[in-house]
Amino acid sequence: MTTLSIIGGTGLGQLAALTITRHETLSTPYGKPSADFLIGELHKKPVVFLARHGNPHHIPPHKINYRANLWALKQLGVKDIIAVAAVGGITPVMKPAHIAIPDQIIDYTYGREHTFFDGNDASVTHIDFSYPYSQKLRAALIHSAASLDLKVSPIGTYGCTQGPRLESGAEIARMERDGCDIVGMTGMPEAALARELDLHYASIAVIANWGAGKTANEITMAEIEENLHHGMANVGSLLQAFMSTYTS
Repeated sequence: MTTLSIIGGTGLGQLAALTITRHETLSTPYGKPSADFLIGELHKKPVVFLARHGNPHHIPPHKINYRANLWALKQLGVKDIIAVAAVGGITPVMKPAHIAIPDQIIDYTYGREHTFFDGNDASVTHIDFSYPYSQKLRAALIHSAASLDLKVSPIGTYGCTQGPRLESGAEIARMERDGCDIVGMTGMPEAALARELDLHYASIAVIANWGAGKTANEITMAEIEENLHHGMANVGSLLQAFMSTYTS
C-alpha cells in the first residue's frame, strides 16, 4: 500500500525521479482535486504525487481545493505527507535558495474552505493544533539533511498569507514582529486539514526570495525562478535521502 504522498508546489510540478505506474482521477464530496494523482515509485519506495497548483501550474493559492486534495489522499491510503512549498525569507538565516523545515505556522488567510468540521457534524469538533507539523516526519527530514551535509533550518514559523499577490513591506515587517521566519501562501489550511484527517504532515520550505522590504530591490519572477532552480535541486537530494530510510 502507498502510504506516503509528496505534494509539490511552485517549482515542483513534477518529480523527475518518479516512476509512474498509474494515474488516479478522483472525485470527492468536496469537489475536484487539483490534478490527477500520480502513483508510482520514488527511489524504489511507493509514493503518491500531487501537483498542488494543477498540472500545468494554473490554480492560484486561494483557489486551491485543499479539502478535496486532502480527502482524496486519505482515500488512497496515504498516512504521511511531505509538502514542498516555495516561500519568502523574513529572518536573516532564511536567505534565497535555503531550505527550512518549519515547526510552527500562523494563518493570515481568509475566505478559504478551511475545515471538514463545518457544522454538519453531530457535534462541534476541535483538533489540537499546538504543534502543526509531524514531529516524526520533521525529525526524519532533518536527519536526512544531516546525512547529506545539507544545511537546513530545523525550526521556523511559516506565516501563510492569502495571495496571489506578494506582500507589502509593512506586512512583512508586521509578520516579523509576530514571529514569522518565512512567508508562503499554501501552508494553510493544508496543514490543519491533514490534522483533521489524522494524517502526518511536514513541510519542506524552499526560500525563493527575500520578503518585501528586506532588500532595496523589487521582487522579480526571474529572481524567484533562479533561486528555486538551486533550491529544488537540493530538495531532490533531500527527498532521495529521506526515501532511503522511510518506513510507513
